[in-house]
Amino acid sequence: MPTGSPIAEANKISQLLRALPDEERFPVDVERVAKEVSRVRYANEPIVSIEPFDIKGVDGLLAQHPSAKKWKIGYNSQIQSPGRIRFTLAHEFGHYILHRQLRNRCQCSPKNMYEWDERNIEAEADVFASFLLMPLDDFRTQVAGQSPSIEMLRRCSDRYGVSLMAAALKWTEIATQRAVVVAVRDGFVLWARSSRSAFRSKVYLSSKKFTIPIPDESAVNQADATSGPITGKLRANAWFSNEPSDVELIEHAIAFEGDYPYTLGLLLLPDESPRWESPENEILAPVYQSLQWRK
Repeated sequence: MPTGSPIAEANKISQLLRALPDEERFPVDVERVAKEVSRVRYANEPIVSIEPFDIKGVDGLLAQHPSAKKWKIGYNSQIQSPGRIRFTLAHEFGHYILHRQLRNRCQCSPKNMYEWDERNIEAEADVFASFLLMPLDDFRTQVAGQSPSIEMLRRCSDRYGVSLMAAALKWTEIATQRAVVVAVRDGFVLWARSSRSAFRSKVYLSSKKFTIPIPDESAVNQADATSGPITGKLRANAWFSNEPSDVELIEHAIAFEGDYPYTLGLLLLPDESPRWESPENEILAPVYQSLQWRK
């Protein structure tokens, strides 16, 4: 039978790791944790090997030995980023904790590592990895009182030993303001994720359903891997057509080269206008419904 939720299972392990001094607590030593936890909790089928492999188009894998008495985790030897390696290992460890009774082998592509919003086993493994590497309580402490920026995300990336992308995605889980994180390549959106308040106001990009070009004037289009992070302002409706024409958003962007070239964008929007500033016909409907309810 499947185990508990990805968040609950990751939090169980985090509770154990809290006993460590802070300098040993982060970044999480995934190899050590995976082997030790599996040895103690699942002595009849532990993880005994974590090693690189060379399979094109596969970032990570989890495989059961033919004897069904042990498991191994692998990661692509071509991955250059230590943060991507750590997240990949945590993702495969998540498959072991959550899905080993459903499958005896998982092979995961780079795309599988960023499907946090989908309800499938790849998304569950991503959520597990996110909460194991970046516990929410500690993450909140690290960003408290700070203005969102590439530098803020970089400090989190360094603390947890993850990619800037993973830190940005984590931040959207706790962001109170309207914000959207985008990954871009060749002038088009690879994927995007909105904070809760942004999504509720219909600020999101359906990159899985549509091919979405980047606005020509966007800072995300201007970022270069040799120049570091850049910041700019832009009409919000250049990205999100339902936003009023007088609303501006702030863009932070940084480009990366290497084994997974892309540009990371952080789009920050102002809060929605209060209800009393909305057009009259948008005000009357909820008031009328409220009066009807009171009868």
